[in-house]
Amino acid sequence: NSVVQPLLTDLYQVTMAYAYWKTGKMEDKAVFDLFFRKNPFRGEFAIFAGLGECVKFLNNFRFSCSDIAYLQEILPNVDQGFWEYLSQLDASQVVTMSAIPEGYVVFPKVPLIRLEGPLPVIQLLETTFLNLINYASLVATNAARFRITAGDGVQLLEFGLRRAQGPDGGLSASKYCYIGGFDGTSNVLAGKLFGIPVRGTHAHAFVNSFSSLDDELQVNPEAVLPQQPKLSFCQLAMSWLTKISPILNILEHETNKGELKAFLAYAYAFPRTCLCLLDTYSVIKLNLNICIFPFMDIKLGYPIIYTLDTQGIVVILHSLIYFTGLVTNCWNTQGTTFRVECCNGRNNSSLNFYTLMCYCFPHRSGLPNFLAVALALNEYGYRAIGVRLDSGDLAYLSRKCREAFVLIADQFESPWMKKFTVVASNDINEETLISLKEQKHEINSFGIGTHLVTCQKQPALGCVFKLVEVNGEPRMKLSEDVGKINLPGKKSVFRLYSEDGLAILDLIQLCSEKPPEVGKKILVRHPFIESKRAYVCPYKVELLYRDYWGNNGLTQSFPSLQELKKTASDSLKTLRQDIKRELNPTPYKVSVTNEMYNFLHELWLKYAPIGELS
Repeated sequence: NSVVQPLLTDLYQVTMAYAYWKTGKMEDKAVFDLFFRKNPFRGEFAIFAGLGECVKFLNNFRFSCSDIAYLQEILPNVDQGFWEYLSQLDASQVVTMSAIPEGYVVFPKVPLIRLEGPLPVIQLLETTFLNLINYASLVATNAARFRITAGDGVQLLEFGLRRAQGPDGGLSASKYCYIGGFDGTSNVLAGKLFGIPVRGTHAHAFVNSFSSLDDELQVNPEAVLPQQPKLSFCQLAMSWLTKISPILNILEHETNKGELKAFLAYAYAFPRTCLCLLDTYSVIKLNLNICIFPFMDIKLGYPIIYTLDTQGIVVILHSLIYFTGLVTNCWNTQGTTFRVECCNGRNNSSLNFYTLMCYCFPHRSGLPNFLAVALALNEYGYRAIGVRLDSGDLAYLSRKCREAFVLIADQFESPWMKKFTVVASNDINEETLISLKEQKHEINSFGIGTHLVTCQKQPALGCVFKLVEVNGEPRMKLSEDVGKINLPGKKSVFRLYSEDGLAILDLIQLCSEKPPEVGKKILVRHPFIESKRAYVCPYKVELLYRDYWGNNGLTQSFPSLQELKKTASDSLKTLRQDIKRELNPTPYKVSVTNEMYNFLHELWLKYAPIGELS
């Protein structure tokens, strides 16, 4: 990405670098940690992502002549020697980077990346590194949470490009949602750049663009069939519609013929992958033989109006109160408005005027039209894929679709129809997925956009970049807020596992300490609460840091996007289920060794000022 360059930084990084240079600190060897302080989305884990882009940035870290010229314009009083110093900088000989592998589950306070090198150089990397890690890790975590909630047996597709924060946000979302567990994207450019499977069908506009069945469509047979259909594609679909309408308990004339033509046109264009959007039209029965009863609600003092409905039509009161208590399987969509006079329940001599919205389910038009097209397509040797629902009560509608698939499949001895895919979209979030599971939906695939890519629950992860050592001397930031105190010194991080392969805790210790050993009891402590301590005897010990950048550049090959996706999935499997659950998850333990604990608190006392009482 050409936007990721040394000038993608905050001005104060350059001014600090100049001050370091001016005071002779160019060769001071510094160690910085990049970490986050709090888990996102009220959960207890995050997915580490964006490391690959950091490696690419290091590989291309050079100030161009135009960069130097611009900096000279905005900082006119800087010595010329500093610009010469900047023009010669690169990361290949002076910077080393160790990090937790991309795709791993990670936790607060644990350094994700450890950077070492000259103080001014590492300082110049800070903002860009934070930019590359913050959103990538946040959206990958969000995708992983959607995957956990939906379950492994459901396809998840990222549909967020149109709602993302700009082109770079859209591309990043597609890439890191794939790492987090999604199966594909609607973003065509992301498919080209990253090799992510691309999916998509058609929109409501496509259906709206057709209004009649005037034109004939011919479909080329998939192969030489035992007998060629005698009717045209359109005629076949109409004949099938006539056959299935009484089975589905609908009237043939109720279906929208423009919608039918749209489905025929899409099937003609994509006979092998035909998947139709069902809910463009709601069919309204205009004969208002519906009984409307006014009742007095003692608590609210308003009449409650509901219908006795036998025709699949739901009438909802849309007036002084919003009432859905006695109405099931209803939703907000376009419909026909009727003005009805009803007694207000308080004074029968006066009348209130209520607006009643009459709704009908898409299975009264879109579903029969699709089934007719699918059956016609089958006679030409092709099989449709399924349907998409983009509004309404998704659980109810998906069950109705599945019932219709099974009914028609049994009636016409076409078992392949039972396996039609049902795709659902429409502003889906984690809570929606939980509710749909509770309602036993029949959805095979979810297209998720806004809540996924914009991370509406939490718009930023809050990664920070802190100096922890200069020339071998530890450094720490103090704060009245204990959560903002960083762990000083150059450190190593180990993950300890139990015999069943699940992670017990992450252990932070000084690099000078002896690594923990398998089968040997270790005293681990909470970094700041003295009474929280325990012994652990690990079955497996994993050093989390890998060396990714050294004196000669990249020190190891970087995994593909598909490998990172598998890494994230495998890493999540090492967490207990109670840590990953949506409601009240159990916190994962991040501990320090006894030596690290004593080192931290001695340094804390050393730097903390001593007050004076008067």
